[in-house]
Amino acid sequence: MSEELRLLTTVANEAESEMVIERLSEAGIRSMPHLHPDNVRLGPAAPLDIYVEAKVYEEAREVLDAEVPSDAELDRLSQEAPPPE
Repeated sequence: MSEELRLLTTVANEAESEMVIERLSEAGIRSMPHLHPDNVRLGPAAPLDIYVEAKVYEEAREVLDAEVPSDAELDRLSQEAPPPE
């Protein structure tokens, strides 16, 4: 990504990050996770910031706002996610 980046959202962990990135990818939006600066020592359990190109920020926001998974769904997906390598 060579364009100006904008913070789209912060997610709780790696599993949630993968889910958000997949939703954005399905909509044709490239995104990039980055460890949240306050929690670099937690590994896969650390919060991550998700960045997108500034020019597609509004479109990315609409994709995320269109269908927000419930906490129960996020918990289920986190439990099903493969362990980190």
